[in-house]
Amino acid sequence: MSPQRQSFLYYQIQRLSKNPPTQCQPTRIVLKASVLYLSMDPQPTSPLRWLGKASFISCAGLLLATSAQAGSSSLSGKAPTPPVEAVDWKAHTIAPVTNPIFFEDAVIRSEIRPIFAHHNIDDGFFGGGDAQLYALQLRWAVTDRLALIATQDGYLDINNDTLANPDGWMDLALGFKYAVIDDPESQFILTPGLTFQIPSGDREVFQGRGGGEFNPFISFQKGYGDFHLSGNLGLRIPVVSDEQSTLLHYSLMADYYVCRWFIPFVTFNAFTVVKEGNNIGLASEGYDVINFGSSGANGVTQGMVGIGFRTRLLANVDFGVAYEKAVIQPKGLTDDRVTLDFCIRF
Repeated sequence: MSPQRQSFLYYQIQRLSKNPPTQCQPTRIVLKASVLYLSMDPQPTSPLRWLGKASFISCAGLLLATSAQAGSSSLSGKAPTPPVEAVDWKAHTIAPVTNPIFFEDAVIRSEIRPIFAHHNIDDGFFGGGDAQLYALQLRWAVTDRLALIATQDGYLDINNDTLANPDGWMDLALGFKYAVIDDPESQFILTPGLTFQIPSGDREVFQGRGGGEFNPFISFQKGYGDFHLSGNLGLRIPVVSDEQSTLLHYSLMADYYVCRWFIPFVTFNAFTVVKEGNNIGLASEGYDVINFGSSGANGVTQGMVGIGFRTRLLANVDFGVAYEKAVIQPKGLTDDRVTLDFCIRF
């Protein structure tokens, strides 16, 4: 090949290299290089020339294809694919359905939560009967760590002839919680808080007595993928200890996010009388609904095992149902109960 032809071919290769192709064009570049070389060779049928041509074309194609791959993300005209963001592990967690007044969720959320609970009273408690609770809870996430909470209110209807079938308003309970540890990488959150029960309810349903009740508590939740463990520990401290008992309460829940429509869980909730009251001569207490101030319940523990599920009706609306059964004697006020609720988040 003459020096003039070599210079011309070198110029063409350099021009193509300065304008690298997109990912779908390397074959076109190889063909162009081949055509240029073949068209400038006066002896195309020579075996030695075919070998040289093949070697040259292979090297040229490899060089240009490499340039295309290196420059494709910036020069192809297509924006690079953004990285997929990790889904927040708390998006698959749920709030407890059982023991709704004292089993406080560790996760900070803004929500409105209507609740209905039907209690079957144990036959050993003044002949049995039933009771219905209608309540509404409110939670407002002031920040991603701090929430103001209203955990108790509503209306209680007790159907028991010995107690004269009373009904009336529940006390109000207000407070706050703060997530001191929120570790997404470890899927762990730890949230202490405090509520105060205002004696604003009706005495007919054993509310509105004493000077109120403090409830310091701590809640946690730990994730293992779509499996979660939640727990709560707290102490109910009455202002007037003769009117109401001092109780330790503790709860545990395990749930698994199968899909948005089915999130099953099992729970255990218990109350232990640390210091009995002196208000009424009972040998048991009223779980989460009533603090009788029983004078014969010192050291007594009452507990319930529960099962249920939540379903995510909308992105911000969960429906929950749970069945609980008393498993520790004395059963007292509740033999078993069914709880229904909605968590409407905003």
